Amino acid sequence: MTTRLPNRLPRHLLLVVALAAAVPAGASNRLIAAGGRVSIARTPLTVTPASEWNRLGARPGRNAEVWTLDGDTLNALTFYAAIGEGKTLFRQADRREHPLPPVNRTMLLTDIPTLLENSYRSALGVATMTIDHVEPTPFAGAGGVHFSYSFVRPEEAIHVRGEGFGTLRDGKLYLITYEAPALYYFERSAAAARQVAESARLD
Repeated sequence: MTTRLPNRLPRHLLLVVALAAAVPAGASNRLIAAGGRVSIARTPLTVTPASEWNRLGARPGRNAEVWTLDGDTLNALTFYAAIGEGKTLFRQADRREHPLPPVNRTMLLTDIPTLLENSYRSALGVATMTIDHVEPTPFAGAGGVHFSYSFVRPEEAIHVRGEGFGTLRDGKLYLITYEAPALYYFERSAAAARQVAESARLD
């Protein structure tokens, strides 16, 4: 049974929400039941989780949401859905000093990992981030990209591993990332996260 969690984002995304006020105060978490098809951020992207997840009330952006199994620092499944031309993964917090890279219609699938990396460096202050592996793979019923990456959480010295699954459809980006501390927790929940990503569809 999935535990109900405090209404907060993973710590490495808290800065984005605090500066950008992504959602109204008082937004609550929601338990996502297993087996049902779930719409992501009121977009055409849907997934069917095989196990229960907690969807956090706080969100990093208008078309984004975060799910977790065990807690805000132990695993995070983040969805970025229908991010269109000129839009960014996170809300702009400091456009002048730390502008975020936007999505554009000329992007290739292989540009998606770089977009995520540059967004983390700019918005979250991640100084050490590595894209470890990139390969083509079907995603959401279309051609897509699968990649792995790692980074160190600012001010915590925690090594985090991540995986991303993304595609581009009609000039819009659809991306699912899974992240957890590299030591023990990443492997513990990786299969559940991959199952959700593999169930993704664009309706």
